[in-house]
Parts: sequence; structure tokens; C-alpha cells
Amino acid sequence: MGFFQTLLANLPEIKAPDQKLGFKDKLLWTLLMLVAFFVLSVIPLYGLGENALAQFEQLSIILGASFGSILSLGIGPIVTASIVLQLLSGSGILKIDNTTHEGRVFYQGLQKFAAIFFILFEATVYVFLGGLAPAATLKGTSGYFTLQIFLVVQLMIGGLLVLFMDEVVSKWGFGSGISLFIAAGVSSELVIRIFSPLNSLGQWAFGSGQAPIGALLVFFSALVSGAPGEAFLAFAGIFATLIVFVMAVYAQSMKIEIPLSFERYRGFGYRWPLPFLYTSNIPVIIVESLLANIQLWARFLQNWGHPLLGTFVGQNPATGLVVWLNVPRLITNILTGVFQWFDLAHALVYLLFLVVGSVVFSIFWVQTSGMDAAGQARQIMAAGLQIPGFRRDPRVLEHVLKRYIFPLTVMGGITIGFLAGTADVLGALSRGTGILLSVMIIYRLYEDIAKQHMVDMHPALRKFMGGS
Repeated sequence: MGFFQTLLANLPEIKAPDQKLGFKDKLLWTLLMLVAFFVLSVIPLYGLGENALAQFEQLSIILGASFGSILSLGIGPIVTASIVLQLLSGSGILKIDNTTHEGRVFYQGLQKFAAIFFILFEATVYVFLGGLAPAATLKGTSGYFTLQIFLVVQLMIGGLLVLFMDEVVSKWGFGSGISLFIAAGVSSELVIRIFSPLNSLGQWAFGSGQAPIGALLVFFSALVSGAPGEAFLAFAGIFATLIVFVMAVYAQSMKIEIPLSFERYRGFGYRWPLPFLYTSNIPVIIVESLLANIQLWARFLQNWGHPLLGTFVGQNPATGLVVWLNVPRLITNILTGVFQWFDLAHALVYLLFLVVGSVVFSIFWVQTSGMDAAGQARQIMAAGLQIPGFRRDPRVLEHVLKRYIFPLTVMGGITIGFLAGTADVLGALSRGTGILLSVMIIYRLYEDIAKQHMVDMHPALRKFMGGS
């Protein structure tokens, strides 16, 4: 164990600033990492032939990845490492005392080591299972294996760059790089889907005979050309996106505050917040990953001659389970006049799957990640807090917290699944999960910046952020 601790202590890291950084400095570093992320995401993998992962475009947005580029891994390895360690720690399998400095340093080193391991593992899986492979014409030659190794090396370089860029943002910028890259990916997709004047071929749409990608431009051009059906369809997508944004912001702002008092400082109190979306967006991310894996395995089984999960015609599901779990086009089919009763059943099954799946994974996440009543009680005790009028006993805290945590877990899971499913059913301009992620990330970033840098920011920006 001594050698392993020495290894973790000597992993390369980004040095933290020697003094507290101001708003401008943090903003500069955050923007630099954001620009670097976008630049790296358009650098293609050298030697790439077949990009079978291109069909999972929505999953790539959630993972902050750009399949086929040097950032094909995105934040996937970092998130996977974080989830695995949190599950191991919360379930008691991995015993690390995060209340001590040594425990926190060991946990952070272990998390970085696990992220590096998953970078190597996922890069190897992507390449050698055919997700990102060299040209098929080279199969059976020595050059094919050489290109496979070279692709793995490029993916590892990209994964390590994201790992250290995340660390730069965490120490020198605002929030975390993981959140920043997800929000950037979703936001850029929404901007393109609303305002882009290019067509699906990447050409200037006006004069090319093809409609632009941007829904707002489609709306105005359809009105001018006398096509109210197309205009209403474009407006419906924009309106659905706005509705989901408003609902997500409202749900994110809801919380329950439990009044507590400090044991050592009498007369001083603190309100312990329990958010309505108690497990945040973790459950629906897991459900979306499950849906992506079902589609992936369905394709594998179809190629192997055993279509147990359904079949595909081109990129579209044709039969079986994958049809029911594919994103429904209910509103689009209604507005275009091709509605069938199957569309309604499809939308209900899809929505029910997301809601039930989110509730199940919410309960699982709370029980295994240390977010249950017992885990929260330990955190409150460690912070030197207690419930006024009760003796300082974790069992008392646990009993009180149980009244809130399980109902919040279930209701939050239902809400997050319903919002994500509703966005997809209504035909929003991005997947519901991506919209929820961006709203929650930007909302928390706003709260952190307003709390830490309200004093040293520009007066106009301070007024915009709600300061005086």
C-alpha cells in the first residue's frame, strides 16, 4: 500500500494558484480552456476509417465528446472514474476518511489514477471493438494493427488533455471543466439548431435549394415563402425548448431547508439545503447511457444474425425493442399529418421508461453513494451542526432526514425523467437530457460566481448577476 500511495502522490497535476484569483483571472482561464476544448474537438483522428460511433451524436454531447476527433473520449473516463469511486466509497467497500487532509489527498489521487485507467481502457475498447477503426480495406495487414495502436495513442492523448484541462478549470477557473465542457457542447448545439444559416451539407442554405439548419431562420423563410406548416413546425421546436428550459430552471431552484444550529457557537444557525432534484441529473444520464447501450448491442446482435433486441434499416430502428425505446416524433408527426395511434403509444412507453428508470436509478444512487439519511447525518455531525432542541445524536438526525430524503429521491427522479422525456416527445431542438444538464450546470455556475465574486466583478455585470 505504501508504494501505491507514493504512486498516487506523484501523479502529474496542475499546480493550484498561490493566492486567491480575482474574477477577471478566473474568467480568462475558463475562456482559454473553453477555446482549447472547441479547437481540439475539430482535430480529426489520423488514420481513422470507419466511425461507427457517429450515430450516437446525442450521447457524445452528454459526454462532452466529438466522435472521430482527438476528443472522442470526452469526459467519459473522468465521469466513470468519479461514479465508480463514489459508489465504492458510499457503499462502504472503499473506506476513505474524507474529513482529513490525508484522506482527501488520497481520494483525489485515486480518482485521477482511475481516470487514467479508464482513458486507456475506453480508448482500447473504442478502437479494437470497431467503434473507431482504420479503413476496412487494410484488414489482415500489419498496417491495420499499427493504425489501431496509433488511434489508441491519439485517443489517450486527447483523454489526458481533457483530464488536465478539467483540473485547470477547477483550480484556476469557474466550477469544473467537466460541467463546463458539457454545457458548452449542449449550448453550441442549441445555437446551431436555432440560428445556423447552413444546410445539412454544411453549405450556405439560401440559394442552395435546401432549408437551413437553424429553426428560427426556417420559421421566417417559411412565412415569407407561404409555407405555414413548416413555419409552425420550426416554431414548435423552439417553443418546446423554451418550455423545458423554464421548467428545468424552476425545478432546479426548489429546495427544502432544514434549520440547524452550531454546537460550539450558540445563537448561530444554518439551513441545510436538500434540493428538490435531490440526485440531480445522474439518474437520467444513466438511463440515457442504458438506451445507447441497448441500441449498440442491438446492432451487434443483428450483425451476428441474432436480432433479439430488434433490427435496423440504415440508421433507423425498424422492429423490436429498439423501436419503442427510440426517440418518438409525436408532435412532428401530428404537425406533418402522418400521425398514427402507434406514435401515441410509442411516446407513452418512452416517457414511462425514462420516468421509471430515473426513479429506480435515483433510489439506487442515493443508497450507494452516501446520499441517504445516514450519510447526510454523518456530514451534518462532522460539520458540528445539530437540530435545535434535540440532543446531538446521529440517530436523531437520521430519523428527521428520512422524512425528506426518500420522498425527494422519488419525486426528483419522476421530475427529471418527465422533463427529459417531455423535451424529446415535444421535439425540442436538443435531447431533453442535454437541456437539463446545461440548465443545471449554468444555474450552479451562476450561483457560485455570484457568491464568490460579486464584489470584484464589473459594476454592469454585477447588476446583471443580481447584485447592488
